[in-house]
Amino acid sequence: MNINKVLITGITGFVGSHLAEYVLKNHPEVKVLGLVRWRSPKDNIKGILNNVTLCQGDLTDIPSLERILFQEKPDVIFHLAAQSYVDFSFLAPIATLQANVIGTANLLEVVRKLKTETGYDPVIHICSSSEVYGQVKENETPIKEDNLFRPASPYAVSKVAEDMLGLQYWLSWKIKTIRTRMFTHTGERRGEFFAESAFAKQIAEIEAGLKLPVVKVGNLNSIRTFLDVKDAVRAYWTLVQKCQPGEVYNIGGKETMTVEEMLNKLIALSTIKGIKVEVDSNRLRPSDVTLQIPSIDKFKKETLWEPEIAFDKTLQDLLNYWRNYYAKNKA
Repeated sequence: MNINKVLITGITGFVGSHLAEYVLKNHPEVKVLGLVRWRSPKDNIKGILNNVTLCQGDLTDIPSLERILFQEKPDVIFHLAAQSYVDFSFLAPIATLQANVIGTANLLEVVRKLKTETGYDPVIHICSSSEVYGQVKENETPIKEDNLFRPASPYAVSKVAEDMLGLQYWLSWKIKTIRTRMFTHTGERRGEFFAESAFAKQIAEIEAGLKLPVVKVGNLNSIRTFLDVKDAVRAYWTLVQKCQPGEVYNIGGKETMTVEEMLNKLIALSTIKGIKVEVDSNRLRPSDVTLQIPSIDKFKKETLWEPEIAFDKTLQDLLNYWRNYYAKNKA
């Protein structure tokens, strides 16, 4: 596929910023656009602000989407924008559904309208989530794309709806959607509310002398398969190059462990010895998903993509990110 221009919704977020960096570095001939709200923080993209075009708009505002897509007509839309914090979705379920479900429906409906009126026909990557599978049974692992949905949070419900909207617009209107269900991924700039980043942040605070040598945790027994965000965005680019509209793909890493084992790896990287671990009841969810091991055979077969970055390096990068954050704040 010949790609001259891409639009990234959620470009200022964790994955969106890494995807923009990947495209700029590896495909400098491609123009990178980013959908941003006026209040979107630019910290994650401050190093590439001069190399991307930011388009002011909002997924809940159809006229702004119509204006941007009519003017720019990107060849590929990477739809990454979302309310992505599972814990927050329990506190604000309606806001989560509004952002993720209505926002996605608005985007797809605008593309459908433009296709009818002008022939505009982009590839749209719909970024769903492994959370749609919910709490799987042991005999259902590794999880395949045809596994049952058992969403266990408002966020997961919103991602089921987003996923199915992508499928429906392909079946009904032949809007060229390709869906992914990304499993646990992390790295530099990961939000502090996600477990591995929350742990790394606390360890960096301890090293900086800002808190006692205690890491507060939630459920440590959950099993996850981890992937570096840089491998994740490389997978997304490969997806739109090699995969077919209407299809859905699991994407994930190859290093599986409990959250406790992941935490122990981070603690072992610390310069402080004797760090203690305490369970914080506020970090426990009303319902949790404790077993996420993906089958990525379908995606690997169609693209030959493989995870390349060792998880130990990912954790080192994440810890160094938070170390640098506190070093700058103390200066």
